[in-house]
Amino acid sequence: QVQLVESGGGLVQAGGSLRLSCAASGSLSLNHMDWYRQSPGKQRELVASIQYGGQTTYADSVKGRVTISRDNAKNRVFLQMNSLVPEDTAVYYCHARTWGTAEFWGQGTQVTVSS
Repeated sequence: QVQLVESGGGLVQAGGSLRLSCAASGSLSLNHMDWYRQSPGKQRELVASIQYGGQTTYADSVKGRVTISRDNAKNRVFLQMNSLVPEDTAVYYCHARTWGTAEFWGQGTQVTVSS
């Protein structure tokens, strides 16, 4: 089993920055580590993904403003978000997948961007 705990959310003005962190505990090795977000009335969407080897994927809506990174030794994944806009307001979820099919979700952290 893996537990994911997010931190770093909060309230920020438009144009500001936030850094989200996710700590994974447990004994399973994780391949993909991702950040998703969900705002009221919308489906949960992938924001960014990073594989164990460092390959990254970003949603078009955040490209150039967001950077995902990970520390494999400490089983942590980070999301640096810059130039935030009100449309980035959402609950951000950490997600992880093993090399097999097991996947895990964090409890989410609220990000609110005021205009």
